[in-house]
Amino acid sequence: MALPRTTFKTLFGIPRVIYRQPLLFPSTSTSSGILSTRGAYERDYRRPGQAPDTRWPWQKIRFDFSKGVEGIRKHFGLLTDEFVNRFTGPEGKPLINHMLEQTQVQWEFRGPESLNQWIVSSDQEIGGRSGAYIKLGRNNTTCFLYGMLCSTAPRDGETRYSGYCTIRSKQPLGSFDRKKHYDWSTFNTLHMRIRGDGRPWMVNISAETYFSHQRDDIYSYFLYTRGGPYWQDFVTIPFSKFFLSSRGRIQDDQHALWLDKVNSIGFTLGDKADGPFQLEIDFIALCNDHAHTEEFAYELYKRNPEV
Repeated sequence: MALPRTTFKTLFGIPRVIYRQPLLFPSTSTSSGILSTRGAYERDYRRPGQAPDTRWPWQKIRFDFSKGVEGIRKHFGLLTDEFVNRFTGPEGKPLINHMLEQTQVQWEFRGPESLNQWIVSSDQEIGGRSGAYIKLGRNNTTCFLYGMLCSTAPRDGETRYSGYCTIRSKQPLGSFDRKKHYDWSTFNTLHMRIRGDGRPWMVNISAETYFSHQRDDIYSYFLYTRGGPYWQDFVTIPFSKFFLSSRGRIQDDQHALWLDKVNSIGFTLGDKADGPFQLEIDFIALCNDHAHTEEFAYELYKRNPEV
């Protein structure tokens, strides 16, 4: 490629030639490829071979006047409750009770409306064959999770592994669908009453993060069920035992869970043992165990070590 040149005379009258080097800008194809890759990463998962949803955002909304009026009434009611509770104390409780509280039942299942706070999913979202369902247990006092686990991968040419079922709580929302968080900073132990079938489960806790690329970060720990007809009454897991993972990979840089910005809790089954499963949950509570003084159970690396 010929470069443009400019001829001029120096101080002594000798002609000189300077070749102008054009500035290098990133090509359009490269930048578009980066943008498309970033967009594909930030979008939700889409099954291989499934056509993308090309509808405009307003075409996905179902407009209903009566539903809108009901929503306005609901959100203004929540706004009023938040305004009144702010003067009462944290979460509508007096400050002295919040500071001296030793136990707190966060979730208990005492009716059909309690199941609306949970979301059940399985590998059917990626074309798998597993299935998970939720219903109330005996006397409508427990949450009964059951289904079938199948580790056969879908035949789409891309997915290599499959076989999981999970249940997780919905993130609390305030008025006008503002995100809220659970404040567990005054507790240090998770307490549950469960009854399983002998399978190992994984307890997952999701907390708020600063950056969008950390949205897949979760804290996990193991939950071993006994099986049989008897309940496990005192299942306690200290929050210091939960380790950080992202997209199924345990991270080298570990740090403690932020207990003041908890979004949700979940239970995942993926032990690759095909067959039926069941897990019954009575309640999920928090407690402050003064005998447990451990802050974090795993090694912390110093970013700027002392010399």
